[in-house]
Amino acid sequence: MEAAAPHTPAEPTPPANSVELTVTSPEQMRELGRRLAKLLRAGDLVLLSGELGAGKTTLTRGLGEGLGVRGAVTSPTFVIARVHPSLGDGPPLVHVDAYRLSGGLDEMEDLDLDVSLPESVIVVEWGEGKVEELTEDRLQVVIHRAVGDTSDEVRRVTATGLGTRWTATDLTVLSA
Repeated sequence: MEAAAPHTPAEPTPPANSVELTVTSPEQMRELGRRLAKLLRAGDLVLLSGELGAGKTTLTRGLGEGLGVRGAVTSPTFVIARVHPSLGDGPPLVHVDAYRLSGGLDEMEDLDLDVSLPESVIVVEWGEGKVEELTEDRLQVVIHRAVGDTSDEVRRVTATGLGTRWTATDLTVLSA
């Protein structure tokens, strides 16, 4: 009887890279987006989650400003996705709102996100469970706000980089 060959595990998944921030106003949320834009490059996928009114679109508006893209960044809830071309030599911003979509990546196939990803920065609001299959390398941003108290502008933001792309990225620069 032959001895079984030793099992060699697959490449280990890099540990998540995470930072927590407190944001106290919509302008600070936009500024966070502008700082985050400095870390992004073509091929990056950013998943945004949080309650309605948490600040996902405000953060994306700041991202658009930081990336220097054309057009006002507004919620694409009813059109599902908007492409904002770069005004310079940077990547375009593809802003997706998956709130009204119930299925996974199959339902989003018509958006051709897999085709757009290599040359764009793709930001998906409400994308959990829907677009993770696009790439193992993604930045997940969760925005927590006090539920029921709409006058409270304080948000806790957790940014977690997943995959090799984000292993060596210093997310603490977002708290500057």
